[in-house]
Amino acid sequence: MIAQEMVQPSFFMRSGVRMSQFGDFYIFKFTDELQSRFEELLGKNKQDLLTKEERAELDGISELSRIFTFINAQLAAQAKWCPTQLENLYDNEPDSSASIATPQNT
Repeated sequence: MIAQEMVQPSFFMRSGVRMSQFGDFYIFKFTDELQSRFEELLGKNKQDLLTKEERAELDGISELSRIFTFINAQLAAQAKWCPTQLENLYDNEPDSSASIATPQNT
């Protein structure tokens, strides 16, 4: 593991996070302000214009985004509308798969 400087993701929790209803449950999202800042930093990163402090900020926001993606996926998996197995999506669909074998020349 490589050590790196980053703003702690918890720093953004108080002012940069909101809950948003999604179906029958809530997910974690960035506020509009934090999302805009994230996009600004990503743009500067693409142009290789980040300062050391901005790099630490971008790394912290990116880590928080990964955490939210994981948590939100767990919440979605627990929701009644979201099947936990992909096979459940196709229970009533006809089997359209095909197996093709190519004879070998002997």
